[in-house]
Amino acid sequence: MSDKILHELSPADVKAKMDASEVVVIDVREPREFGAERIPGAFNFPLSTFDASALPTGGKPVILHCGVGKRSAMAAQKCFEGGAAEATHMAGGLGEWKQAGLPLIVTDPETGQPELKG
Repeated sequence: MSDKILHELSPADVKAKMDASEVVVIDVREPREFGAERIPGAFNFPLSTFDASALPTGGKPVILHCGVGKRSAMAAQKCFEGGAAEATHMAGGLGEWKQAGLPLIVTDPETGQPELKG
């Protein structure tokens, strides 16, 4: 993998790129996790069924993320196996995103209703 490049962006950098509509953010956590809390605007493509060739890029660069950064790095490896020379993931995953106080959609467990926080 020495010829492959894995870029890491901070949550603040990812948010700035999202706000500028420069990227597509892919959450590789499982649907249950995604349903409980997620980054507004992110798409869910779980690592368990991840297919790099099916990502909805819209011609934009993709940023992968998960809970802490481990699964997004594994998804990046799948991108490399699919022929990508570079991949980008969010350092620290959703945990770092939350610590930075960035917006999050959280589902209320009592009502099942999503709510924007932050």
